[in-house]
Amino acid sequence: MGQQEKVATSLAGAVSEEISASLAPVDAELERRYPGDPGTRQPVHTVYVPGDAFAAGTLRSWGDQALALLDEHAPDAASFAAVLGLSDELAEPVHSRVRAKLEREPVEDLRVDFEDGYGPRPDAEEDETAARAARLIAEAYANGTAAPYMGIRMKCMEAAVRDRGIRTLDVFLTGLMEAGGLPEGLVLTLPKVTYPEQVGAFVRLLEAFEKAHGLDAGRLGFEIQIETSQAILAADGTATVARMIQAAEGRATGLHYGTFDYSACLGVSAAHQAGDHPAADHAKAVMQVAAAGTGVRVSDGSTNVLPVGPTAKVHDAWRLHYGLTRRALARAYYQGWDMHPGHLPTRYAAVFAFYREGFEQAAARLARYANRAGGDVMDEPATAKALSGYLLRGLDCGALDLAEVAGLTGLTRTDLEGFASPRRGGLTASAQ
Repeated sequence: MGQQEKVATSLAGAVSEEISASLAPVDAELERRYPGDPGTRQPVHTVYVPGDAFAAGTLRSWGDQALALLDEHAPDAASFAAVLGLSDELAEPVHSRVRAKLEREPVEDLRVDFEDGYGPRPDAEEDETAARAARLIAEAYANGTAAPYMGIRMKCMEAAVRDRGIRTLDVFLTGLMEAGGLPEGLVLTLPKVTYPEQVGAFVRLLEAFEKAHGLDAGRLGFEIQIETSQAILAADGTATVARMIQAAEGRATGLHYGTFDYSACLGVSAAHQAGDHPAADHAKAVMQVAAAGTGVRVSDGSTNVLPVGPTAKVHDAWRLHYGLTRRALARAYYQGWDMHPGHLPTRYAAVFAFYREGFEQAAARLARYANRAGGDVMDEPATAKALSGYLLRGLDCGALDLAEVAGLTGLTRTDLEGFASPRRGGLTASAQ
């Protein structure tokens, strides 16, 4: 054992205390504004169904239609893999998991739409449709047939439709309360937000409902849909979306990119309105940076190219959707929209392939980090957080099984959640 080093300091303890006191407001602000990811399951997609089309059997119908398309246009693992360019190693596990998913849980998140997909209707008709949506969703949660997340997209807070949107939300939420209360998986989507003040007004609306029913303050959260250029860049040059998150006062759960409204707002021609357009990339990058660390999650938009018609056309649409979904996943947009049952096979194929092809490497890196072992990559706590988050997302959607994750990492789900837990007292998670 070598000679013990002499340790000397020059600063009095009061200096550190004074600095800590001066930074106390900043510490509190960091904790309030950037609490980190909530650690809950994030659905891989959101399915939008017009209010008048939503029925008790909608979820099962989407799954059955998706399975029928697979049976008709890619009936086995080899043919499905050939369409999407999957490796031989991934073909069978992806195909079998896609089919199992469509049979067990075809939709992870469903939004009954009262906005563009529903359009203007007589007030009495929309009232009745909103009440029916509440009843059907309450029944689905009661009998175990609900998607993990369900809710509505009401009309926006712009003057022309504001009162109608408020009334639809009131009818829907009141119906849920009368049917037994708000389900845990309830999600609300506020579309076409342009100004932070519209977000603030929506917060006041939710506060009023909570008070009217004696609910805990903050019980109702909502997604903000980014569909206008002003939502990204304000007239004063600031990033409006960051101010929207602040205006939500902790209630914002997600930022959802609206592919077609946003593209049209910028003058992008219809033929080029897609999730991989440079304008879309810019908007989503701004959303992603604004949301980072806040606990607000970012969702990609959709494609309007539907897998319908003859087999060649279906395959083309599948390849497009698969490629866009894989592209989004690589950019850390872990959720997107699906507009048609035919999008479900390629949504899940892309998601499952994404997690399965990187699973072994991620598991090995996390295991080395957890065991303080060496390797060819030097990972830090922030990377361990990302690795564990990757594995948890794979588990949540069904791409991975807990037994195979535990077998390669030696870690339980609780261990993974510990590495991936929201920040507490620092900008990165610490190793457990």
